[in-house]
Amino acid sequence: MTDKRTLIIFGATGDLASRLLLPGLGTFLQSGRAVPVQLIGTGRSARSEEQWKDVVTKSFASQDVKGPDVDATLASTQFIQGDPTDPEHLKALFAAAEHEPILYFALPPQIASDICEALQQVELPEGTTLAFEKPFGTDVASAEALNETVLKLVPEERVHRTDHFLGRTTVLNIIGLRFANRLFEPIWNADNIEKVDVFYDETLGLENRAQYYDEAGAMVDMIQSHLLQILGLVTMDAPSAIDAVEFRSSLARVLRSTRLKGDDPKVASRRAVYTAGTIDGKDLPSYQDEDGVDPSRRTETLAEISVEVDTARWKGVPFTLRSGKALGASRKEVLITFKPVTRLPSGLTGRPKTDTLRIVLNPDEIELTVSANGGGNPFEMGQVTLSSSFADGELTPYGEVLNGIFHDDPLLSIRGDVAERCWEIVEPVVEAWKANEVPLEEYRAGSRGPADWESSS
Repeated sequence: MTDKRTLIIFGATGDLASRLLLPGLGTFLQSGRAVPVQLIGTGRSARSEEQWKDVVTKSFASQDVKGPDVDATLASTQFIQGDPTDPEHLKALFAAAEHEPILYFALPPQIASDICEALQQVELPEGTTLAFEKPFGTDVASAEALNETVLKLVPEERVHRTDHFLGRTTVLNIIGLRFANRLFEPIWNADNIEKVDVFYDETLGLENRAQYYDEAGAMVDMIQSHLLQILGLVTMDAPSAIDAVEFRSSLARVLRSTRLKGDDPKVASRRAVYTAGTIDGKDLPSYQDEDGVDPSRRTETLAEISVEVDTARWKGVPFTLRSGKALGASRKEVLITFKPVTRLPSGLTGRPKTDTLRIVLNPDEIELTVSANGGGNPFEMGQVTLSSSFADGELTPYGEVLNGIFHDDPLLSIRGDVAERCWEIVEPVVEAWKANEVPLEEYRAGSRGPADWESSS
């Protein structure tokens, strides 16, 4: 690898680039871990040099980043308008690249696939790296086809299927929490854990994202990608090393053992859509009345699946993955519920509550609640909670992902077979929902979800 790289962003005029990718790049450039970066934005829409630099400047300013690497990237950045599926436009981008190019596809999977087809007609510069946003493909078949196309262009080690959740401070701390302390790993199994829930409930509604979200829904937007990766971190066996080979192999093994509860999508899944309501004093229309939404698609805004991990470590433990929008409370956490003790000694009164470990994803916190006695009555059982908050990381989650891309370290990128496996896990649910075999329930925006879901969450 050279000591300088060129980052070419497809879809540079989109919301993802300005809101997440460019701010993450700014934190990377400021971190001291960066290589010098030439930045090229491209898209179908026209942008003057001043307009493009203004976008980059504001994105960097959102993270208050400073330093010579930040200034150098900002001074040299350029925007090249064109059709990304036109081989001549791709040649122009490569001609403008002064260093080994990183092609970042901040675009939906079908457009990314079309660009990759066009790239086959162009001679790629030596050292070209490809970076894809989630979702990678739109189903098992398209993910397989995209993998096949991509590997004709560059080797697997130069492919980054990004998941910015793997760059979150708390998600990364699951690794240390599990494998670097003696407290949890010996009891991290079916003998001691009753159930595991992964929640990502948001108070935000659609937020003008209909063009993407109405095609994806909560299942593809969150569960198929982010939450299955978190589940993998929680359930994987200890890798021999935290490197791209061993770590991702351990993740792949456990996801290959993950399947829907009872192999029945009608039993193992639930879906719902929000109706009009109020959140924090703000009126929200029903999802199906939002601008850009096609009600005939019956897109879900709340999704839940139950899965099993068919290994000796996890035999019989239920896992629930849930994510939704326009809910009354934000709940973004992994909740580990431990089994009760087999017997409470006589002489202790009260019934001990369940011990739990909460790994809160946003804000970054860990909370351990355990049974204890010694309050007003020293023989009556109660609970104590031990908690810790994490400071923000040096890099944003996208900054962490970009750090791996620029340094050719795919540790936080999804391997090709894992991308396909995640689709295999959820595809029976997606098909059952398309066939209306699972009812689309409703919940009021600002509520906790459908009434019959509350008792189980």
